[in-house]
Amino acid sequence: MTDEVKQWEYRVQTIGSMFGTKDEDIQSTLDEWGEEGWEAVTVYTPYGSGKITIVAKRLLTERIRRMRNMPKEG
Repeated sequence: MTDEVKQWEYRVQTIGSMFGTKDEDIQSTLDEWGEEGWEAVTVYTPYGSGKITIVAKRLLTERIRRMRNMPKEG
């Protein structure tokens, strides 16, 4: 068994408008993130905004670390 400490990366996004957030938009966002390996850990509504904020995490893998260190095009 390994004693390696797990490292996580986090993603935060607010969706919707002052008129509210459609369930379809929430589901679409969560489905897309799930395909990318993200797991929602908190969903909340900033006071009085009508929007929702999603906080998600995923395991920080060696592959993701390498991708982050690659030079950006353009």
